[in-house]
Amino acid sequence: MLRYIIFCYIWFFLLRLENKRHILALMQGKILVIEDVRELADLVSLYLSKDGFEVRIAESGEDGFAVIEEWPPELVILDINLPGMDGFEFLHKFRRASDTPVLIVSARDSDEDQIGGLGIGADEYITKPFSPKVLVARVRAILRRFRTLGSQGEEKRQENQIRFGPFVLDNDACVLKKNGERIPLSAKEYSCLAWLAERSGKTADAQTIYDGVWKNNYGDLTTVAVHIQRLRKKLEDDTANPIYIETIRGMGYRFNALASNA
Repeated sequence: MLRYIIFCYIWFFLLRLENKRHILALMQGKILVIEDVRELADLVSLYLSKDGFEVRIAESGEDGFAVIEEWPPELVILDINLPGMDGFEFLHKFRRASDTPVLIVSARDSDEDQIGGLGIGADEYITKPFSPKVLVARVRAILRRFRTLGSQGEEKRQENQIRFGPFVLDNDACVLKKNGERIPLSAKEYSCLAWLAERSGKTADAQTIYDGVWKNNYGDLTTVAVHIQRLRKKLEDDTANPIYIETIRGMGYRFNALASNA
């Protein structure tokens, strides 16, 4: 009889513990980790699980989409150097159908890679090596922002947007959209456009733009004109008669946020 009572007590304790874990997982959220280094994926999964998250692992972008189809996550942790479809390609395709937050974790630490990742839709970018505890904290912070976005969060987000004609330049996400559709920009194209747009109505010569965007003491100033032309191809209906990025003869360039190509 005593053994039966002890058994029932242990069974009841384990059941409560399992229910508590299940409830905590539901509270914290579902996380998909797309990482081809299994040891690292397991480590991330361990720390997230200890914090109450429900975690699944995919070792490629293709496997990631298969998991998402049957188990939609609340956040995706994404490596860049994946076999087959790399992380950038995965993110580009994923963003066509979902606004689920994405946290890139990659050994690629250049400014170009980070701006590129944010530019195609990542919500945050962490470089390897990293602290698993910090990663968990970042995950919690992203989900907290995403879940509490609401009207107040949306208003705050819109403060960091520059609207002109059918375009929206989102400085939080480093993204340019036209009528809701993403316009692909290189990292330097984005930086150049953002620099000009933040100074709408003000004229700047090539040297000033180069210093502000490229931040080099010495360089070929013709790269400014090249990037302006690339941007005009993506912004203007008629590149011979631009209305957003104007050429002010003898003075430089001026961005006009009040223009409309409608």
